[in-house]
Amino acid sequence: MIRAYSQRLLPPYSGVVQIVDADSARAQSFDGVNWEIHYLSGADRARGGRNRDPGFALDRGYYNVASLRNGVLKTFILPAFLNPAEVGECIAELVEFLASAKVPFPAADLFEFWLLDGADGSPLALMFACCAESQMANFPPHTEWTAMPHSKMKIANTEGEDARGEPPVNHRFQRAVARRAGGRPRGAWFRRESGDAQSFPELLFREDWSDPADHDLCQRYLTRKAPRLLMLHGLSTEGRDRLEEAAKAYVFEVDDYFPLYPAVVDPTRMTAIRVEARLRRNAPMDTTPTRKPEREGSAPLSKDQRIFET
Repeated sequence: MIRAYSQRLLPPYSGVVQIVDADSARAQSFDGVNWEIHYLSGADRARGGRNRDPGFALDRGYYNVASLRNGVLKTFILPAFLNPAEVGECIAELVEFLASAKVPFPAADLFEFWLLDGADGSPLALMFACCAESQMANFPPHTEWTAMPHSKMKIANTEGEDARGEPPVNHRFQRAVARRAGGRPRGAWFRRESGDAQSFPELLFREDWSDPADHDLCQRYLTRKAPRLLMLHGLSTEGRDRLEEAAKAYVFEVDDYFPLYPAVVDPTRMTAIRVEARLRRNAPMDTTPTRKPEREGSAPLSKDQRIFET
């Protein structure tokens, strides 16, 4: 029996992974196009290998045996103790399934660990999620929510913030969440049921901040993360529409993550975003020598910085 599902990548939330789970093997993809195929030996199955959470790194007991990239299968050299015929059958079964599979798969990580608001004990920010109650014990009793670091998701400071030497937005919002959790932060596990979306922050953290500075940090962090948040299942039409509008500033990320968007509110807007990304990717490179920066010690923007200019 084959089970296909998706799971959020936490902490911090950075996207989703697609998983196709068979009896002795699995395939997983972080973009919905390219797949890694892992095999679980009989000895590891007997030790309960399938009870481990599959959504993160290659778990102990799973062996990377093949990849499927843009429809091209590549098999790897196997450890001597694995049976090539058995592994080959598993690979063939998964490849056949993937040939007609449609991503994104339904979300299965319904068990969620939330950092709680220090004032009223309500869910404040999502920290962990897993697909089975038995996996909850694998997670540490951690009560410090982490934002995606600035090195992986840059959010520009204002000129005034730079002049004051303020840390990145990501770090300051993380500190705001910690302050709201209180001096003795608490967390709790919940099992999400259909229909109880109103009880949890839709975009994985609370947005109702009384301090204007904290509210501003929250919205700037949310806006920058919009292309990744659009991969979430179960968003309201209003929430998804707001994210699609915010994501217009990050056309390359939207184009990369688009195969994993469960829904689109405005197809015309989404098409325009993706067309802009393709045009900018295919535009001829400007070979004109750049003028030396006027400020001594400054440097031209890096490639990673330039692709997010609008």
